[in-house]
Amino acid sequence: MLPTVILPGYLESSSVYLPLAQALIDRGSPTTVVPIKFWDWVPTIGGRSMVPILQLLQQTVAKSLADNQTQQINLIGHSAGGWISRIFIGAKPYDIHGDATEADELWNYRSSIATLICLGTPQFSGERWTKKNLNFVNDNYPGAFYPEVDYTCVAGKSLYGESRWSLAYQSYQITCGNGQTWGDGITPIEAAHLAGARNLIIEGVKHSPRSKDPWYGSPDALEQWVGYLK
Repeated sequence: MLPTVILPGYLESSSVYLPLAQALIDRGSPTTVVPIKFWDWVPTIGGRSMVPILQLLQQTVAKSLADNQTQQINLIGHSAGGWISRIFIGAKPYDIHGDATEADELWNYRSSIATLICLGTPQFSGERWTKKNLNFVNDNYPGAFYPEVDYTCVAGKSLYGESRWSLAYQSYQITCGNGQTWGDGITPIEAAHLAGARNLIIEGVKHSPRSKDPWYGSPDALEQWVGYLK
């Protein structure tokens, strides 16, 4: 199996993904988590540039390619890590915030990525702080944009947004405009899928790796998507 890199979700630290990384290592994929701490996300708050995260992702991917003497890896993005990975794969310069140039080499890595697996990723959102970044992604790379990359998008179905006062309802409403729908408690199913991708739904899965309940990296859930790694 090819090596794998995991990009954590928004405001998450790499440490909570280590059990998932070990599970993939046990299955034969040398796996690395992008070494992100909570404070690495702070410069991105409020819809600002994802360049600090792209820099860490680029460094991790480059090291994985070199250490494993391979030309391609698998890339797993949890939550926002999925759409940030789509920026990384894409060819168009991510210059909408004026803090990056092509010399930074923080995008156009599709030839290095065999598979992109998105776990609970909001591929679109009406949330005003994320719209600038997500509009860049979806305007330039709609759907499973690159045929040479194998896209798998995994959604969880564990919480219905029934009460207007629940976190699930509020999150779904902000994301897709409909709070009364199914999702993983944060990302509604319809926002987690991409046109042209392999789109999966896993029953009973919550969004966060910190949850006491099953999440995307829990053993039973993992078995439903791990076979799509190259």
